[in-house]
Amino acid sequence: MAGMGPPPKPASQRRRTNADSLSPTRVLPRSGRSGPPPEWPLGKGSAGEHRIWADLWATPQAAAWEEVAGIRSVARYVRLLVKAEKPNAPAAICGEVRQMEDRLGLTPMAMLRLRWTVESAEDAEPGLVIVPDVADRWKQAGAE
Repeated sequence: MAGMGPPPKPASQRRRTNADSLSPTRVLPRSGRSGPPPEWPLGKGSAGEHRIWADLWATPQAAAWEEVAGIRSVARYVRLLVKAEKPNAPAAICGEVRQMEDRLGLTPMAMLRLRWTVESAEDAEPGLVIVPDVADRWKQAGAE
């Protein structure tokens, strides 16, 4: 996103080592958010919206969204994403989806800027199921 500058450097490369205390990195659970997704807040949704909604609320980022009451923001993202993935989608909708992905931490660069990281496999509790990437789920759903 223009005007946001470069992503933050890893702590080992910083000159000011006290900068971490000002904005610590948020470690997200590798297994994703547990439990059922919140109720769809935007009235009657399509089957595609409900499928993407459920997938997104199982991601590691969803643990952070839940803490800041981001339910309606995620729902608006889902609604626009469904429109953006249709053939001949307007460029304005595609641009808005890209910006919302950044704000919701759904891209690697966005996670760096938000200072989010997913816990490593060594830190995860034994026996936890690792949630597959959302893109993989969508590909699988399309193949069915």
